[in-house]
Amino acid sequence: MKTISKRALILYAIILLFLAGCGLLFYNLVTNSSDWAMNRVNKHLYSSGSLATAGDVKDANGIVLATTQNGARAYNQSKNIRLSTLHTVGDNAGFIASGIQTSFKDELTGYTLVDGVYNLKRYGKGNDITLTINSNVCATAYKALGERKGTVAVMNYKTGELVCIVSTPTYDIMNKPDDILTDTTGKYDGIYMNRFFSGLYTPGSTFKVITAACAIENIPDIYTRTFECEGKIQIGEGYVICSGTHGEINFEKAMNKSCNCAFATIADELGSEKLTATAERLGFNTKNLIVSDKIKCAKSKLNLTESAPLDIGWAGIGQYTTLINPCQMLTMISAIANNGTAVSPYLVSEIKNPEGEVTFFEKTETLGEFFSPSVAQSLDNLLRSNVKNQYGDSYFKGMDMCGKTGTAEISDDEDAKPNALFVGYSNNEDMPFAIIVVVENTTSAIKSAVPIASAVMREVKTEYTN
Repeated sequence: MKTISKRALILYAIILLFLAGCGLLFYNLVTNSSDWAMNRVNKHLYSSGSLATAGDVKDANGIVLATTQNGARAYNQSKNIRLSTLHTVGDNAGFIASGIQTSFKDELTGYTLVDGVYNLKRYGKGNDITLTINSNVCATAYKALGERKGTVAVMNYKTGELVCIVSTPTYDIMNKPDDILTDTTGKYDGIYMNRFFSGLYTPGSTFKVITAACAIENIPDIYTRTFECEGKIQIGEGYVICSGTHGEINFEKAMNKSCNCAFATIADELGSEKLTATAERLGFNTKNLIVSDKIKCAKSKLNLTESAPLDIGWAGIGQYTTLINPCQMLTMISAIANNGTAVSPYLVSEIKNPEGEVTFFEKTETLGEFFSPSVAQSLDNLLRSNVKNQYGDSYFKGMDMCGKTGTAEISDDEDAKPNALFVGYSNNEDMPFAIIVVVENTTSAIKSAVPIASAVMREVKTEYTN
């Protein structure tokens, strides 16, 4: 009897091990099957390690940006469109991780857990993906950036559609340079990174929008205050230097002139806790934006833990260790334009299977209230005043443009050139678009970033309002 019991226990143990093995196999199948199917040795999909067979990638107007021809990926005939959309479409070797051809490779090839890539073999192509970007606007942004490194993006602040994403440096995917990996001049630094999604930048004075929001929420008499600017101001045990000597100014003029003395004083009064609380409500430190459920953005950072008053002063004007992600910053500025409510940015509009059936389409989703409607209106007034009284409406004729520039020091080296930024949006009902421009190692924002924003927004106006 004991022998039978022992044999039964052994049998039960074997059955449990078998079931555990089956469970592990099923788990691996579910979690890794896509990677197995998409392995570069799969000749149904890849040729010499590069994606060869997949569906089309199109822009918002149906212009084909990537397709399969004669067993290989082919791209738009316009070199400028290829250059300007490289980081959005992605390469066919997977180096640009956030590109559609990598991040949406399952969808492009038609892979499913049940059927694998059967439909690809059946129809000779995968699913077609239509993006929200307008390739003409992207080409204009690329031309405006020229040889400079940086990024430009435009978003519909009511829907979340990203109508323009450009990142430089870039290259022509139909004629890839041979020296990308061997170049030592820095020409190709970060060439596989989409700076809009993955970049982190010192915000400079664009951060004053966040400091202003915190001040409006926490300093009741902020609009009746005056500030004295003599070119520098002592905060704690050191000095914050201003770009000019503005004399006695009020809150609005401080924003117009981007006065470091005024905003460092405001940040010092607010303190680290209030400034951090406002920034974190807007996405700093707390979460990564996810675009179209697939593309993970870098997280904006503000760390004022155990910071001295001088550090808080510098942080309040967008320096110190503060870093912003361009996509997150564009989402924040869009919330101001949208009466305080932030919408989730998205890039993929719809997906169609080989039979032409729509299997996916994106809907507008809100991220919540970034600002109360009253605070959003107050910020809107300040940003509109900036363009009218400081930058000039001539850059943005007929757009009722609102915005803020930033010239961010990125090194203590006196010879180092700053980064230039501009964030803004049109207040016109028929043109609900916000823009961010980042130009690396350049001159002031008004001389470099604003003209780029002007050229791109003029193209947006042509494409969407005529």
